[in-house]
Amino acid sequence: MRLNGDVAGTRKAVIDILQLCFEARAWKTLNDQIVLLSKRRGQLKQAVTAMVQQAMQYIDETPDIETKVELIKTLNSVSAGKIYVEIERARLIKKLARIKEEQGHIAEAADLMQEIAVETFGAMAKTEKIAFILEQVRLCLDRQDYVRAQILSRKISPRVFDADTSKEKKKPKEGESIVEEAPADIPSLSELKRIYYELMIRYYSHNNDYLEICRCYKSIYEIPSVKENPALWIPVLRKICWYLVLSPHDPMQSSLLNSTLEDKNLSEIRHFWQLLKQLITMEVIQWTALWSTFKDEFENEKNMLGGSLGDKAAEDLRQRVIEHNILVVSKYYARITLARLAELLCLTFQEAEKHLSDMVVSKALVAKIDRPMGVVSFQTAKDSNDILNSWAMNLEKLLDLVEKSCHQIHKETMVHKAALKV
Repeated sequence: MRLNGDVAGTRKAVIDILQLCFEARAWKTLNDQIVLLSKRRGQLKQAVTAMVQQAMQYIDETPDIETKVELIKTLNSVSAGKIYVEIERARLIKKLARIKEEQGHIAEAADLMQEIAVETFGAMAKTEKIAFILEQVRLCLDRQDYVRAQILSRKISPRVFDADTSKEKKKPKEGESIVEEAPADIPSLSELKRIYYELMIRYYSHNNDYLEICRCYKSIYEIPSVKENPALWIPVLRKICWYLVLSPHDPMQSSLLNSTLEDKNLSEIRHFWQLLKQLITMEVIQWTALWSTFKDEFENEKNMLGGSLGDKAAEDLRQRVIEHNILVVSKYYARITLARLAELLCLTFQEAEKHLSDMVVSKALVAKIDRPMGVVSFQTAKDSNDILNSWAMNLEKLLDLVEKSCHQIHKETMVHKAALKV
């Protein structure tokens, strides 16, 4: 049958052989038959595919973990290098990796998963691909391999989660590969979006990248299932507010801050609206008053969704308040003594100088310190071209005013002469 190209007959014969071995519970014979049938000369692709799919149904029926692992390894070796059973091989590797993880061998599980590049599989469902890559990322984070986790996460574009799933699927054209349906245990696209951003929060938390963590929570907050349930969106919105406050001042942070303040749901957690409002108001914030007001809320975050804000969060919060205060002072003063600056910031002389220097180095602020005189200048030095341009503009304005004055005088003279003639 095999050599005559009888696909249906060969497929039935292969399945029957496996079925007999399974019914007899002869697991070793089953493994031997799988290897033997796959190595037959001129074996049909359809027969090998049917054999692998049939044998995969027996994995969960195995009596013990050793038999299960042996069967998975046998099927893995048979399907290796065969493009027509690449999806089945990916699912087998995933099962084997899960077993390794349960046994505590996380590094081995991560290495197994990384062998498979599912993004090249044309016939695999999109949701299954995303779920597989997310599993790869999770295992890398579990083994603290943050560089590889970032590389793998870039295989998923965030725009894929915004795809309209309600549209009807187009029928494949002739010659195109047919995309398989995702298994029942694969989560929906919105659930995968939540898992993706939770993993990215874990990655960014390693570097204390508060702004990126905030953006991840913002994306979770935009998921319809989260936004419809107050029990879900309130903890997420609290995290967005805290991480916005902890983020260094830059244009992206300011944009997110203003958009969050415009959110109507923020009125449900009034404390946090007041916290964000203080940040956009150009007034000096008293650290002791702020901390006494929000200390309980800050420490309560460890019991909320996502856990604590990080080990350095309290220290970073104080740092952000100091930076905000220095920016406020720079708006109102062109020159100020260091002693007065330290008094406004509620810091010692040395601390005020250190924080100011750090902001200048990070280019968040333009300032010069005259240490012998103890004076800080927030004025930017102008080059000769800027000075000449400002003079030219001032002269132009002066000439415009002179011309307007002459015109008004001439107009009044004409009106006066006309009145005398009458």
